[in-house]
Amino acid sequence: MATIYRKKYPVPMPEGAEIITRRGQRLARWTDGYGRVKTAPLAADGRQIMHEAGCWYARYRGADGVTRRASTNCCDERAARQVLANLLAKVEKIKSGILTTAETKAGDNACQAMAEHLEDYLQHLGIKRLRGRKVSEQYRKNIRGRLKRLIAECGFRRLADVTRTSIERWLASAEDTGMTAATRNEYLTSIHAFCNWAVRDGRLLGNPLAGVQKADRSEDRRRQRRAMTEEEVARLLRATALRPVAELGRKTRKLQPEDRTGRSTWTYEPLTAENLDECHERGLLRLQERPCDIGKLERLGRERALFYRMAVLTGLRRNELASLTVGHLHLEAVPSAFVELLAKDAKNAKQALLPLRQDLVAEIGAYLDEQLEGLQRAAPDALPDELPLNMPLFKSVPTIRVFDADIAAAGLPKADRRGHTLDIHALRHTFGTHLSLAGVLPRTAQAAMRHSRIDLTMNVYTDPVLLDVAGAVNALPGFGQAAITAKPATATAAS
Repeated sequence: MATIYRKKYPVPMPEGAEIITRRGQRLARWTDGYGRVKTAPLAADGRQIMHEAGCWYARYRGADGVTRRASTNCCDERAARQVLANLLAKVEKIKSGILTTAETKAGDNACQAMAEHLEDYLQHLGIKRLRGRKVSEQYRKNIRGRLKRLIAECGFRRLADVTRTSIERWLASAEDTGMTAATRNEYLTSIHAFCNWAVRDGRLLGNPLAGVQKADRSEDRRRQRRAMTEEEVARLLRATALRPVAELGRKTRKLQPEDRTGRSTWTYEPLTAENLDECHERGLLRLQERPCDIGKLERLGRERALFYRMAVLTGLRRNELASLTVGHLHLEAVPSAFVELLAKDAKNAKQALLPLRQDLVAEIGAYLDEQLEGLQRAAPDALPDELPLNMPLFKSVPTIRVFDADIAAAGLPKADRRGHTLDIHALRHTFGTHLSLAGVLPRTAQAAMRHSRIDLTMNVYTDPVLLDVAGAVNALPGFGQAAITAKPATATAAS
């Protein structure tokens, strides 16, 4: 039978309470802080009192025949009975087929606070696996930040408040404030995934954001990378190898009063392509009494240059290169050497065997021999005969600030006249562009880049500026130009 009741639970005896008996029942009587006299029945142990909650609860039998208990969130008895009546009416609709169990569950979840759904979703991401890998902590942190911003700025208090109109208005407002198309798409993808999870978990009957269109990134690209020419790559590699020593050979210059910060009155001159060789020679002179430091800095430059060269000749991303160990290199494989990229380290979560050029193999081999000599010098007693297979290939992975300093020393501008920029990922663009320049078939280039779509290889990772479009046009036939420019034949004189 359906009924409402208040929960009773034992609490400590109030200070100064006296035990009385009324109608055969033992009670505690005390005066509260407002001077009111109160009584409550004693608990079974006689040392506590039974406290009655102010909120009413409902007990009823659901459509599946199971007895359920739910809070009415009402302190008034009449209001609590009305809530119970609504629950019984819903049970009757389910029994008669007017409402389904899924609709009932979705309706109940739609009234819960949005923050509760968000926390449940983040817990789901904590145990979810994407392409066989666990979702990273940084990814969950980004999702939390985006969803919290959408919930706050769109005013989502309940799950039922998430509508297509509200999201489209927010996206339009974000575009007006200057948010890029790529960033707006990230927010839309995050809330889309959240709604899809809510549908799968039975919290929503359908995704309310179905049909919301993503922004066109091609029309609003704030950062476009450019490919480097062969001569520019050579300059970068040379400057990278010399810069660690050249940094110590820079001259000082006095700061102008308007450029001073704090107590600094001078600074080092920047490294440029014009003063790189001079600074390198001066750095060698300063370190001539410290040959160990010279060797350490030169090894650092060669390691960083090898990092850039492997990026240009394999198309590996920065994080993928940073994940490589000595055991991933197969320099003596037949018919050709290759580097193994594990699925857990690849962006697309697929294992890849990337072939290596012979000159790059020789350079890597010399680099590994140098690393082995360093280990033997550090441990003369052990004298290891080979490097550990789990040893990282690169000890120092360049950051974007290091790369910017390297291209500045090489005399390469950060951005060209089109506004296209250079960064570490531009080395992958250079790899894709020079595949096209070498006449590699598009499908082969797609496989080398490990792309899922051919248009990504051809349109995004191929810089048209370096392509010989003019030569291709000049290679076309004349299409009747000789006939157009030829002089008409003169008429023969009448006999």
